[in-house]
Amino acid sequence: MPTPMPTLLHLDSSASPADRSVSRRLTARFARAWQAGHPGAGYRYRDLAADPVPLIGAGYASLGVRVERHGAPVPLADVPAFAATPDERHEWSLTHPLITELHAADTLLLGVPMYNFTVPAALKAWIDRVTFPGAHTGRLTATRVIAVTARGGGYGPGTPREPFDFQTPYLRAWCTEHLGVPEANLRFVHAELTRAADVPALTPYRGLATTSLATARTTLTTLATA
Repeated sequence: MPTPMPTLLHLDSSASPADRSVSRRLTARFARAWQAGHPGAGYRYRDLAADPVPLIGAGYASLGVRVERHGAPVPLADVPAFAATPDERHEWSLTHPLITELHAADTLLLGVPMYNFTVPAALKAWIDRVTFPGAHTGRLTATRVIAVTARGGGYGPGTPREPFDFQTPYLRAWCTEHLGVPEANLRFVHAELTRAADVPALTPYRGLATTSLATARTTLTTLATA
């Protein structure tokens, strides 16, 4: 039996277009290198800012509670049998394709600018929808996640703003606890001080910003071709 071709699921969440978005340019760099190394492989792209995932509603919540009360994880194909109202069925129709798409990916590439110390609302809406009770049990243990972050300031280890980084710990907890992705399969690539070129107070850090971006580019190319 031939080995299945790998699949990359590429998500961007920046509100800025590519010519002004560091995270978009970095994820595009990874995607190009990955596709060059995997000709003919599966590739799926979602722009969560331009085409937002609908926020979860009351029907999602009630269906999720009912499924969770069942106890044992419910196979995705059986979830519709738990839907009691048209609203619940509608919520599941919005949710199921996104979960299926995630499960089909061998690599999940996340473009994550830091907004107000954490992830953008556009990404959070997608996370909330795909994190349906029991949906990922035992499914993503071999999935690789590459989280590409862009932060206007400096939030690295030892910096004064390190305690305000709620982006990295949140994504780490979600990936490892909810998705079941092993820590070894989760990689963060940070571009720090991305506003140093245009925010006067950050002018002294332009050199550090240049180094951080160059390191992020090199790291992503290495990860994409590994």
